[in-house]
Amino acid sequence: MAATSFIDPCSSLHLRSSSSLSPKGFSNNTQQHSPPFSLSSWHSISAKTTTPLSIQSQEHFGFGFSVERKWEERGAFAKTQAVRQLTGSVTCAEGFRFAIVVARFNEIVTRPLLAGALDTFQKYSVKEEDIDVVWVPGSFEIGLVAERLGKSRKYQAILCIGAVVRGDTTHYDAVANSAASGVLSAGLNSGVPCIFGVLTCEDMDQALNRAGGKSGNKGSEAALTAIEMASLFEHHLK
Repeated sequence: MAATSFIDPCSSLHLRSSSSLSPKGFSNNTQQHSPPFSLSSWHSISAKTTTPLSIQSQEHFGFGFSVERKWEERGAFAKTQAVRQLTGSVTCAEGFRFAIVVARFNEIVTRPLLAGALDTFQKYSVKEEDIDVVWVPGSFEIGLVAERLGKSRKYQAILCIGAVVRGDTTHYDAVANSAASGVLSAGLNSGVPCIFGVLTCEDMDQALNRAGGKSGNKGSEAALTAIEMASLFEHHLK
């Protein structure tokens, strides 16, 4: 009996029924299903050719059906383009201008954070005359001022510093959430990187530990982030 072929137009798989069935209903050719060559050979050939390459192999399955596979590859797809990776640098901050918005509330925490930021800017060659510090009453007001500074187009990045410490009421949640969303909105609306350097802590000990204590100075870390983002925008995303 002649073999019958079934063609699937979507997958380009040719299903061919076999007339020679074993007593259990499986093809006698079940051991002859290896592709004509290995995957490494396939990549080697496709990488060297610029003309369409067609590869055909046959795999045998049970119930008297064999699957005939056909691959076509063009050399243009085999050639992988180099991936371009963009990143900011913290070593070329000279000439950048920064604004720092600082909340006066919890000043015992925000002043050391500001000092850490200023010290880091100085270490990375940012001149004092290229830094403007703007004080606001609390962390809730940071976002509004940061957006106005960003839209002025005078600065490459805006650093936002504040400290919100949990108390006995839900006021903490309202201020912390508003500060975070405000800084995010400032960056999105102005197109200038606005760096979130607002501490949100459970108690004052946590805040002080992150303002120059045993947990480091988050103001310094935020300044490094501001330099890197300013470099990324200035050199790659203009």
